[in-house]
Amino acid sequence: MSLDYIAIDFETANIYKNSACSVGLVRFIDGKETDSLYSLIHPAKMYFIPEWTEEIHHISYNDVRDKPYFPEVWDSLVVPFLKKTPDLPFIAHNAEFDMGVIRACFGYYGMSLPDIRYTCTLNLARKVWGEFDCHRLTYLAEQFGINYNAHEALDDARTCGKIYALAAQKLGVHSTAELNEKLGLCEKNLKI
Repeated sequence: MSLDYIAIDFETANIYKNSACSVGLVRFIDGKETDSLYSLIHPAKMYFIPEWTEEIHHISYNDVRDKPYFPEVWDSLVVPFLKKTPDLPFIAHNAEFDMGVIRACFGYYGMSLPDIRYTCTLNLARKVWGEFDCHRLTYLAEQFGINYNAHEALDDARTCGKIYALAAQKLGVHSTAELNEKLGLCEKNLKI
């Protein structure tokens, strides 16, 4: 076993979780980035992208209006990316949000949920660096000198993956199973 995983992050157009407007995935093998995927997504219902969300992730209506919808992005980009190294667990910072986006988009489009195991790096960071006042990704990146463009899906995923590798390094473990076991973190399954 080794420290192999896929970090994932979504940005949404508005308050609805089925409004995914971008996705970033980064594959880590032995704790090191090997490749990545980024795509803009046409949100399920795009009446508008509120100014406040555009200010956060800098994605406008014009950026996504001609982009593919979630099913096409998932089937033509994400699935082939995942097939290169099948069965790797996902990690995400505040994973319940990102897994909620997947559930909402799959539900909206009537797609069958994939079998995804995942771990939350926010929970992990709270256990590994309990002495920190904050465990937001921006704060963690600052603490570890990671150059980071917050709320850009690919950079969020990449930074999350680096934090996971740093936790493994700090605890002297060499696999995702070892890391989760040492911290008492249970991998969750998207379908449950």
